[in-house]
Amino acid sequence: MAIFRQYIAPLLVVLVFLIALVAVSARIFIPADMAAPAPTEEVSPQLDNAQVNLSGAIAIRLECVSEARG
Repeated sequence: MAIFRQYIAPLLVVLVFLIALVAVSARIFIPADMAAPAPTEEVSPQLDNAQVNLSGAIAIRLECVSEARG
């Protein structure tokens, strides 16, 4: 039990502190628009400028997959 109190518990405390420090410090390297807090009000979509890019999209027919299984 003394080994846990002298070596393992302090090591766990230091590791948790270092992980929290890295997580908080990582915000420095995030682009400015992503580092800001999330908006709290609901954002309404602008349907006039909505675009869908389907180049390179793969379509899968689920009927074929379910027929092959059984």
